[in-house]
Amino acid sequence: MTLLIKNARLETGFLFENNLVIGTNTDCFDLLIEEGKIVAIDETISSVDAETIDVQGQLLLPSFREMHIHIDKTYFSGEWIAPTPITQGIFTRIQEEIELLPLQLPVAKERATKMVEHLIANGHTHIRSHCNVDPQIGTEHIKITKEVLESFADQITYEIVAFPQHGLLRSNVENLMREAMELGATHVGGVDPAIVDRETRRSLELIVEIAKTYDKQIDIHLHDRDLLGSLEIQTLMDIIEETGFTNGVTISHAIALSDLTEAQLEPLVKRMASFNIDVTSTIPIGQNRSTIPVNYLHDNGVNVSIGHDSLTDHWSPFGSGDTIEKLNTLAERFKYIDERSLGQAWKYAAAGITPLDVDGNQVWPKVGDNANFLVIDGVSSAHVVARRCPITTVISKGKVIHQNPTELKGALR
Repeated sequence: MTLLIKNARLETGFLFENNLVIGTNTDCFDLLIEEGKIVAIDETISSVDAETIDVQGQLLLPSFREMHIHIDKTYFSGEWIAPTPITQGIFTRIQEEIELLPLQLPVAKERATKMVEHLIANGHTHIRSHCNVDPQIGTEHIKITKEVLESFADQITYEIVAFPQHGLLRSNVENLMREAMELGATHVGGVDPAIVDRETRRSLELIVEIAKTYDKQIDIHLHDRDLLGSLEIQTLMDIIEETGFTNGVTISHAIALSDLTEAQLEPLVKRMASFNIDVTSTIPIGQNRSTIPVNYLHDNGVNVSIGHDSLTDHWSPFGSGDTIEKLNTLAERFKYIDERSLGQAWKYAAAGITPLDVDGNQVWPKVGDNANFLVIDGVSSAHVVARRCPITTVISKGKVIHQNPTELKGALR
């Protein structure tokens, strides 16, 4: 398929005044796309054989990657139900799931499909979903999630994390986790080995062993705080070092990083960077919900990505699936108020990609890049993050996969 995008606004550099960045320079270009790749970028391109869309000077930005979501267990698209009060920490929710998940199984596929459609409409062209593997539902959620995501394979890419929510050891699901690997899960998951499994090292050793045996990556939930959470991270790295595990490792949430002093944080983060461990965060805010030091991690070599965790489920009613809103929260939390810092926030939602590097050099898009991008009614990435400008078109693999009719306002938003 050939697609011609006309009059797309691209960022070309920073606007400086007295050595300060005061804006972003942009120009309009045409982009020609073939077989999912950008093959030409020029002021004017003519192609009689291409599907053509004129975006009327709207901004082109990299599409989003949803790096932490649970599409397998949700209230989304169903009746409104608020979560119940938490009385026993994570075990409140684990106990609920013993009855809830089997009851939701008949609607799990439909709701997962609605979630994926919602995420696509909000600009996501890649989804990493965590899926329960537990004694009640076995590997049914893995099968359902794979079926749903595969039905969108012509639109998005995806990953599936086999997630032993009720504890890898506590719920005795080792064999089910191995079955999940054979069914197509891409990552081995885990959760709070000290609190849930109560055997930190043995739990983490088993996670790494399964991942190594099946040549998979790891994405583990670590909510434990302060020095306990730090110990879990250190133990995981000890095992990685001992076993020579070299596949990708993600720590989801990593809440302990928000509790440590800089003296405690520095050696831990340095070691994380040496093992190429990345972190995914929902950017939690509010009472007793500390945000991990995103800037510090990035500046010290640890890649950070953001995710929504849920839209609405028995854990939280607050998910939106709106990553521009999430970037806005991140920017406000860390006081990104200037053109440069606002625009550079985009990397946390787009696998590190920004149109301009920190010095203002244009680094995206380039001929040869994958044609995964968003058309947005905004004048710069900074403007989009600050004012939450709307996405009008989602393009993935060189095809238009979603359009949102929008009254164009440009800089007036």
